[in-house]
Order: sequence, then structure tokens, then C-alpha cells
Amino acid sequence: MLDERVRAVLQRLERDGRDPRQVARTTGQFLFSLVAPQTDCEVLEIGGSRGYSSLWFAAGVRHLGGRVLSLEKDAAKAAEWRANVDEAGVAGWTELVEGDWRDTLPSIDDVFDLVFIDAEKADYEEIFALARERVEPGALIVADNITSHADPLAAYAAARQADPTLESVTVPLDSGLELSVVLR
Repeated sequence: MLDERVRAVLQRLERDGRDPRQVARTTGQFLFSLVAPQTDCEVLEIGGSRGYSSLWFAAGVRHLGGRVLSLEKDAAKAAEWRANVDEAGVAGWTELVEGDWRDTLPSIDDVFDLVFIDAEKADYEEIFALARERVEPGALIVADNITSHADPLAAYAAARQADPTLESVTVPLDSGLELSVVLR
């Protein structure tokens, strides 16, 4: 759960404001609420950045078991991710794969309960296609920045909502999230 170590790192990252890609606190709380009630929840995060959303996920999965696998291509951000995860005391529930998702994601064989997409907006469709191969019915795929970047991502949301194998909805929280439950 959110112990003092996790809270302290989250608050520091919120205050420093150096990462414009960092999700808002309320989005972090929402992500936490998606994973915390699940037993052995496996999370794939594409675009880990400095680890802010990873901390929310890790705090959630450590309650009933699970793990967070985060992909990050920027070496400096990956180093900060590791430091933040260690400082928060959630390293036992997280793993970082450093490198471009195009190179790392195809080699991941795991099956995930939740996939979080927060990467380059032009890549969302391709990321979704690869991530879809790593989930089963009942899984949730969450894409960030749907309303804040509506120009490039409106088509992404429309495609998910038109897909009969998904149940999708745009949640207008902060930068906007597209939640897609995999039906089949």
C-alpha cells in the first residue's frame, strides 16, 4: 500500500515538476485503484519515464501480489526510475527493461492483466497491436493522454470503441484515459 517511503518519493516527483510526461496525481491514484484489488496482478507499462506511474502500480500490486514490468528507452530516465523505485522500497515488485519498445516488447512472452501505454503518441496503434498479443480476455489496456493529445489520439480511441472484441470508454480524468477491456 502507500507507506511513507512510497508517499515521500511520489511527493518529491510531484514537486520537482521536471517530467512533463508524468501522469497527474489523480491519474496515479486511479491506476493504483485498478490494480490494488487484483490478486497476482501483472502490469506492463510502456513508457516508464522516471517511475512515477510505476510507483503507483507497484504500491498497488504489492498488496495482493503481482509485479510491474516497465519499458523505458531513455537511459537517463531509466537510471532515475531505478533510483526512485529503490528509494520507495518497491523494487521487489518491479522490473525495468531498458531500450526501445520496438526491440524489447516483441521478446516479452508474459501474459499481463493490465497494459498501460504512455509513450510517443504516434506509436499508440503499433504498441496496442503488440500489447494485445500479451493479454487474454478480461485484461485491461489503458492509454494515457487521449484528451490532451486529441489530434493524434482521437483515431486511437475511435478504433478501440469500434472494435467488437473490446469494451472501451474514454475517461476524462486529467489528460484523458482510454480504457479497453479485452472481451475476446
